[in-house]
Amino acid sequence: MTQEHARPADTAEPAPKSYVRTQLEAALLTPIRAFRLHYLPLLMIYFAYGALGIVAVAQDFWIKSALTLTPADLASLAVWLGLPWAVKMVFGELVDAVPIFGSQRRIYVFIGAGLITTGLLLLAGAAAGTFPSIHPNTIYVASQLIIVTGVVLQDVVADAMSTEVVSRVEDDGTPRPEQDVTRDLGMVQVLGRLALSLGIFAVAGLSGFLAQHLGYATVFLLGLIVPVISITGALLVRLETSETRDIDWRILGGGLAFGATVTAIAVTGMPAAQEIIFLVSIAIIVVMLKRVITHVPPEAQRHIVIAAIIIFVFRATPGVGQGYTWFSIDVLGFDQAFFGVLQQIGAAIGLAAAWLLADAVTRQPVTRVLLWLTIIGGLLAIPNLILVTGAYEWTERAVGMGARSIALIDAAAQSPLAQVSMIPLLTLIAVNAPPGRRATWFALMASLMNLALVAGSLQTKYLNLLFPVDRGQYDQLTMLVSVAFGIALVVPLAAILLLGPRLKAR
Repeated sequence: MTQEHARPADTAEPAPKSYVRTQLEAALLTPIRAFRLHYLPLLMIYFAYGALGIVAVAQDFWIKSALTLTPADLASLAVWLGLPWAVKMVFGELVDAVPIFGSQRRIYVFIGAGLITTGLLLLAGAAAGTFPSIHPNTIYVASQLIIVTGVVLQDVVADAMSTEVVSRVEDDGTPRPEQDVTRDLGMVQVLGRLALSLGIFAVAGLSGFLAQHLGYATVFLLGLIVPVISITGALLVRLETSETRDIDWRILGGGLAFGATVTAIAVTGMPAAQEIIFLVSIAIIVVMLKRVITHVPPEAQRHIVIAAIIIFVFRATPGVGQGYTWFSIDVLGFDQAFFGVLQQIGAAIGLAAAWLLADAVTRQPVTRVLLWLTIIGGLLAIPNLILVTGAYEWTERAVGMGARSIALIDAAAQSPLAQVSMIPLLTLIAVNAPPGRRATWFALMASLMNLALVAGSLQTKYLNLLFPVDRGQYDQLTMLVSVAFGIALVVPLAAILLLGPRLKAR
């Protein structure tokens, strides 16, 4: 009896191990199996965007040593730098409807690469003192605006391609099952996030090493490898589209008018200029989105709108600002190499998490993913509070864990959140992208999401004005960090709990 009962137990025992092994193999191999050669151009564009971080550490240290901008100034600049992302509909309409030399994809990748090259050359010239008659602050602002415009243009092309590279029909011309198309579109978004994460990882440690051992101007010149990467991807594989249509002047004209309005408000120095532009941006994008969304079934419209609101709130949270970085340099003694190590660890774990969680996240509801990410993000604020309050001195005495150890833990824990949070929304957008308007559709939805980041930058500016910090002046930093993380926890949780049930009720 004992032996007979033991045999079924023995034969059943491997089942959990087999299940775990199967799930792990699926997580590891799914992105590899999903890759197709014709995905390469858009993946190289995303990779190049991540690899732009090769100049990040040098730029942070150069800003602190050579410029006179305060953390509040830099937070305010981040608002302006977010606006090109908010007018992606203009770039999207151009990419959809305005071929240049017969090209609707490759030529725009080249133009974007040219703008990024120009911005990096300006940075290198400013760091080398090539423009003595122009204040470095001015050159820095101009270079950042030019670079971000180039990045946005290339990103629009990649976004459009991410909806085009998945075939909707079989080889014999019959429609593919909807669930297969949806799954492939989701995996393209996953591969895009992985390519971006891989680009960040590839240069993170190198960024700190170069900043410590080479001049800042030299590092900025080495950054020119980034536009070469995207150009190479555009040349390797055919990436043009067969979809053509006439220009929608209500989209393009409205976007251009919006751009002109933004420029006029910025140049005239109107009071509350950034706030006015933000509100105008929201209004214009909602109107344009309402026009384009008519191509989507009503039930899908409701789903997208609620999901967009939740993720807007999730992304529209304040940061701490540049003062925290300066505190890390002046008080904690972090040098360029250690900043590179922090970025390397964060990028490695972010890449691994995006890779391993890709299969699972694409199967989960948006609200569930964001709920857990919000809660985890709140818990992960604790290491930052330990650092800014000076409690790391006690932890070092008590358990041998000093400021650098805590910073390493913080970088490792925080890194997966940003990339993972975007996968469900990007999949949802890609699934519902209407033929002939894919770039415009994706650009409008992305513009709305990027306006959330502008809202976050505005809040960061307000917090830095309310709790001012500057080079060597960090008395208000603890309160700044506490309030910023409190908002980032409470507001998204409220939106998820209020709207999440409506999103699930489909």
